Amino acid sequence: MLKVLADAYVAADSGHVTLLSLLDLSAVFDTVDHSIFMERLRRSNGIVGRACDWLKSYLTRRSQFVRINGEVSAITPVTCGIPQGSVLGPVLLLLYAAGVIKLVEECGLSAHAYADDLQVYRHASPAQSSELMAQMANCIACVEAWMACN
Repeated sequence: MLKVLADAYVAADSGHVTLLSLLDLSAVFDTVDHSIFMERLRRSNGIVGRACDWLKSYLTRRSQFVRINGEVSAITPVTCGIPQGSVLGPVLLLLYAAGVIKLVEECGLSAHAYADDLQVYRHASPAQSSELMAQMANCIACVEAWMACN
């Protein structure tokens, strides 16, 4: 947040306004598809061999069940999601979501991300603020479409 705030101060000193959208990528830790993620690690990040095998073993072969009042549900394999609360969780999520950051930059906006929070912003002169708002709305629509596909 300090980076975004510092950028806004520099822009304000130059007479510009800053438009900032704070996006919370709801349930993103739980919805990461393992097969899409592993392919993205190989193709986009060049992670192959033992490193890829290690990450795959970290994510796969997990299971879950529910226990209520002593009753236990069937054990179900977990096919998507990144373990929350782990040291690797935020890093893996950033690797997974790197495409959305690139998308924001292609929209002509800046992005700053940590775990499931994404800050999208840009500075402009006050006279350009309506164009900036339209650009932001378009970018958010693109982010929504990217998230739905990924």
